[in-house]
Amino acid sequence: MSAQILVADDDRAIRASLERALGLEGYSVLIAADGPSAVSVIQDQAPDLVVLDVMMPGVDGLTICRVLRAQRNRIPILMLTARTETPDRVAGLDAGADDYLPKPFELEELLARIRALLRRASAPEDGSTPLVVADLRLDPATRRTWRGDREIELTKTEFDLLELLMRNAGIVLQHETIYERIWGYDFGPDSKNLAVYISYLRRKVDAGGSPALIRTVRGVGYTIREP
Repeated sequence: MSAQILVADDDRAIRASLERALGLEGYSVLIAADGPSAVSVIQDQAPDLVVLDVMMPGVDGLTICRVLRAQRNRIPILMLTARTETPDRVAGLDAGADDYLPKPFELEELLARIRALLRRASAPEDGSTPLVVADLRLDPATRRTWRGDREIELTKTEFDLLELLMRNAGIVLQHETIYERIWGYDFGPDSKNLAVYISYLRRKVDAGGSPALIRTVRGVGYTIREP
């Protein structure tokens, strides 16, 4: 059975274009032109993934994200934003989006990100023992994370990225490797996607003055290790 995708965007041209493109890829497509309609479709139809525009009338995309995550709804969300500044993208991650794509975007990149999100959503949970680096603990079975006694709330992408780093603690993972393992697609040397996720993951992991664990190796990639 094909995955069902909701496209929520107030731009009629974008809705029509994505409805046609996703349909040609074999997906079942639902459409919403504003925030309240998007919420209604999600509640009534329970799609497999949402392509969600940030700026919509009625209820904006960030608010929809926050409401869904507050309800423990883990549906994959790909956020579309016309804003290109890093703080604006981080706002989407903070609201609970799993990935973001700035407008204008290449259709092939959007399709690649959708495929990666759907693969990750359908992958079986890993029931292995918890991973530990210093006072940071990650439990793959329950998908919960703690720094000392403080539990860290992570989006699916943030959790997957942290798990990858912790499973390879002390090893420097190249940018290309992380892109392939997390997104299933290398977005190239000009992409800022990974840097934004690393930055925001650091904010959560190292909050409260905790020693930094995630390290940047310039020109190569990232690693996690004890301070």
